[in-house]
Formats: sequence, structure tokens, C-alpha cells
Amino acid sequence: MGDRIGFIGLGIMGKPMARNLLAAGFPLTVYSRSDGPVEALVDAGAARAAGPAAVAEASDITITMLPDTTDVEQVLTGGGGVLEGAAPGSFVIDMSSIDPGPTRVMADAFAAKDVAMLDAPVSGGEKGAIDAALSIMVGGTDDAFARATPVFEALGKNIVHVGPSGAGQIAKACNQLVVAATIEAVAEALVLAERAGVDAAKVREALLGGFAGSKILEVHGQRMLDRAFDPGFRARLHRKDARIVLDTAKEVGAPVPSFEAVARQLDELVASGGGELDHSALFTLLDGD
Repeated sequence: MGDRIGFIGLGIMGKPMARNLLAAGFPLTVYSRSDGPVEALVDAGAARAAGPAAVAEASDITITMLPDTTDVEQVLTGGGGVLEGAAPGSFVIDMSSIDPGPTRVMADAFAAKDVAMLDAPVSGGEKGAIDAALSIMVGGTDDAFARATPVFEALGKNIVHVGPSGAGQIAKACNQLVVAATIEAVAEALVLAERAGVDAAKVREALLGGFAGSKILEVHGQRMLDRAFDPGFRARLHRKDARIVLDTAKEVGAPVPSFEAVARQLDELVASGGGELDHSALFTLLDGD
């Protein structure tokens, strides 16, 4: 592999994504606030950097996978950030799920230094990250997308260049709208089955074979039946994404009435102490457990 990759943010998603880049043969430099994941990647063959600017200095392509907009802004364009270390002709891929507006502002800041920036948020959760089977939604220029494609192919299966800068983040907001609304619908259906005295597992099995079938019914429906909510994607992060959905919808004048109800459920789940649970724990608000 030719391009040297830098990776910043080794959480639930970032760590397995970085491992897959190593497995694909990319030279990898890593940085994260937590030392444990860094040590694990270094043991697997990655190099360690002292901070974001140092990662960029050592890399042709710098990838970030961080929790929220402010984290990305600090790491990319803040003091000691990637912008300070990135060489002209290199480029940045932000794979976090953040606000589209600040994404475009950061892309403009990098462009002024002849550094391209792609926004490439993902869907598929921890399992998708581990299996290199993520869906990747990309915003940015055609040239940068073409150069980044081998990197994306090491991380995901469904890779779509949605449009210009910010378009990837819009697609991810749409994804999170559908995912949260479907989790809520599946939870309501399974609780309805149980309260009606019918075997909810059998109801799920029946629904999987028809139009109601979905990956969420398959995976999260089973989590609900098992009452197993260890995080693949934390509820507090989906609440953050819900804010992005609602803010974006308000900005462009798009009605999202069903999602507004689901966003209130996410607020309630986090307020009740469930923020570190998987987002499928929306079920617990209905189940009473």
C-alpha cells in the first residue's frame, strides 16, 4: 500500500477500524486520548504519535473517528490539530457523525492549505467495524473520493459518494433518523406482543419474513428479547445524532414529526441513566424493566 494512514480516535468503532487498516497493509500511525487502545494498536504494528498534528505530519491521509462536533473541531482545526501538521497534497477523512455546517467550514479551512477533506460517517455499529462491513457515506470532491476508495474498501462494503462536502453528514443524519425510528417501532411491537400474551420471539420470527423485516428487527429485536443492552452504539451518542437530525431538519424546513417523538424517548433514556447502554435500550422505557 502506498498511502500512509493516520488514525485519531480509537473507541468502540475506531479501534477495530484501525485494526482493519493494518490488516490491509497500510502503514498506520495512531493517537487517542485513552492509552490502552493505542498500546494495543502499537503492539499490532502501528506507530504512536504524540498528538493530532504529529499524526498528520506522519501521514498522507489522516482519519478521525470522534464523538461529537466540538471534538472534531478541536482535533482538526484547534491548537496542535491536524491542520497544523497536514502537508499540502495530503487529505483528511472525518468518519465521525457531526453537524454538516461545521464540516463545510473545516473543509474550507483545509482547502486553503491545499488539503482535501472528506466527511465519511459510517453505519453498521461495532460489528460492522469489526467485520470491515460498514456502510460509508461520503461527502467531498470526486478526486479525493477516488484516492480514498482503497481506504474505504478496507473498512466497509457499501461505499457511496453522496455529493459535495457535508453531503455525507446529511446522509448519516437520514440514517440515524431511520434507525432510531425503527428501533422504537420494533420495541413497541415486541412489547405489544408480550402484553397481548403472545410469544414475542415468534412474532419477531414472523415479521422477519415480510415487509417489516429489517437488520434492526434482526439484531436489536434479539437484544430486546434477551434484555441484553451492552453497547454496540451508545444511546447518548444517538441522542447527539438526534440533535443533529432535528437541527438540520429545522434549518432546511423538513418536517420530522415521528422522529421528534423518538428524540424525546432518547432524551428520557439518557436522563434516566441509560446513556451508556446500547440505543436498543429504548425498549426499556416501554418494558418497565
